[in-house]
Amino acid sequence: MAIPRVLSLRLSPDGSRLISAVQSLNPDGKSFGTALWAIPVDGEPYRLTRSAKGETSAVFTDGGDVLFTSARPDPTVKDSADEVPALWLLPRAGGEARQVATRPGGVGAVRTAGDVVVFSSDVLDGEESADEEKRKARKDAGISAILHEGYPVRYWDHDLGPGRPRLFAARLGADRLEDVRDLTPDAGDALREGAFELTPDGTTVISTWRTYLAKGEWRTDLVTIDVATGERRVLLTEDRHDFTGPMAVSPDGTKIACSRERFTGLEVSARSELWIADLVTGEGRAYAPDLFPAGVDWAPDSSAVYLVADHQGRRPVFRVPLDGEHSRLTQDDAAYSGLNPSADGRFVYALRSGVDLAPAPARIDAATGEITDLPSPAPRPEVPGTLTEISATADDGTTIRGWLVLPEGASAENPAPFLLWIHGGPVASWNDWQWRWQSWIMAQHGYAVLMPDPCLSTGYGQEMIDRGWGNWGPRTQADLDAIVDVALARDDIDAERIGAMGGSYGGYMANWLAGHSDRYKAIVTHASLWNLDQFAGTTDASMYWQREFGEPGSERYDLLSPHRSLTEITTPILVIHGDKDYRVPIGEGLRLWWDLRRSEVESKFLYFPDENHWILKPGNAVAWYETVLAFLAQHVLGQEWKRPDSVA
Repeated sequence: MAIPRVLSLRLSPDGSRLISAVQSLNPDGKSFGTALWAIPVDGEPYRLTRSAKGETSAVFTDGGDVLFTSARPDPTVKDSADEVPALWLLPRAGGEARQVATRPGGVGAVRTAGDVVVFSSDVLDGEESADEEKRKARKDAGISAILHEGYPVRYWDHDLGPGRPRLFAARLGADRLEDVRDLTPDAGDALREGAFELTPDGTTVISTWRTYLAKGEWRTDLVTIDVATGERRVLLTEDRHDFTGPMAVSPDGTKIACSRERFTGLEVSARSELWIADLVTGEGRAYAPDLFPAGVDWAPDSSAVYLVADHQGRRPVFRVPLDGEHSRLTQDDAAYSGLNPSADGRFVYALRSGVDLAPAPARIDAATGEITDLPSPAPRPEVPGTLTEISATADDGTTIRGWLVLPEGASAENPAPFLLWIHGGPVASWNDWQWRWQSWIMAQHGYAVLMPDPCLSTGYGQEMIDRGWGNWGPRTQADLDAIVDVALARDDIDAERIGAMGGSYGGYMANWLAGHSDRYKAIVTHASLWNLDQFAGTTDASMYWQREFGEPGSERYDLLSPHRSLTEITTPILVIHGDKDYRVPIGEGLRLWWDLRRSEVESKFLYFPDENHWILKPGNAVAWYETVLAFLAQHVLGQEWKRPDSVA
């Protein structure tokens, strides 16, 4: 928990330094804080900001100053006690940061070009000028109620409302932002959980825009908004498709690169593709087939896009020219994010990580792909073991690959107990460093950990996703069984002492395995789906899951729901769930726990009243690992149960 974490990366306009938000443990040990660090491209990192509230969302102005958001108090205002993030400016020349803009609903994402600044902020319904008074009236009256007239009402880990996001435009002044204007007074819920970018000349915003449809559905379009007038025009829209982030505007201001995602259905699987379109005509097309965009940015001459996408258990950087075939730029085993091409076209800066490599800044030669690691504000920890790659052939002939973490000392004379870790998603891949699902902690305790990419995993072409669509449990189990068999055949792994773990979709599969296999000595299921019909109607985006499963009560729910196999479960199970989880609501954990108790399955329930889909607070994370390790020690290693001190 005490290891600092590099979260982001931005390159200055002159290419001389990067800026990063770094998360670290606060002095009280009970929470994390963030600070901004400068990383000279030819020097050592140094810290830029310090405050109890932390800083994030850093962007450079054209002049090299840094804009960031923070809820820190304003030292120029007596008794200032800000509760929401404001916008601050840190001069390139040095000195103290100064507050340049505040909003009653806080300041969210920020973009800037020239002297133009565009930012997002929540506003209560009605006149924008009365927002502060309305918020105070709600607070003084003790009102937390939110009246909804549409769907959705929650997202991942937070309630939606009562405010609604809008975009504001302003100009950089001598001391504060000037001419602050609401660009989207009629947005309603169209900007919910959206993304936006600003053209290099500062004249136009390109933003996602939700169009709400019948039966709780919505479609996400891209619109352009004139910064001077607020005039809005639909740029990209297509029936049964979403146009979303990641997105980036070309340096010449003529094109937009974004992600185009098709609506799924009973027989239509998830597909995401790089889409590049003209900002005037809206004409565009797909590029780099079978590469799901995870991050994009443009080459400085606007002739190509740099793209990061999952690929065979890695996440390389690809170069996608507007005219020609895409090519892989990085050839190592790493996973990249936060792309920052330099203005001279020579380099691409990015965060480089991997299953055995914590994120840190790196420089990639744009011509050769040569990689140079840069000094990091958070040095990488060494891992206690080795990482190797294994593969298997599934029953239908498909190659299933995965990463195998081996603890120090594992050998034929000292075989390691085995853990299967199943990734979430389900459209995802094991290819990156994990702070929440940290396999190296398990290796430090002597376990070998297999992290496989079965059907529905990204980075193996559309067919790999199609194989598992609408067939979650049976098809995925067959893939997992094949690669687990290969792992257990190794002489440095103990084929008798084995357990299985998973979170979210991985938790679904952990539950599925519990009812369809007796090979595992223990199963840990975190934030897991148990009763699919119940889940699909209570999650934060029901329409998405019902596209694949069908209307409530349809045949697919019965075929795929783990709860239908309750009577077959004999394996001890540790159930873990957070009460604030809106993606997989707490009802799934409660129902699973009750079903196990009434069926007298040996089980325990680790419950977090104040956590969501992820366990984020340091103390709670320690309790998570200690309880998991104690449960596995009892059932996999055969040790006597010892209740961890953290949950005593």
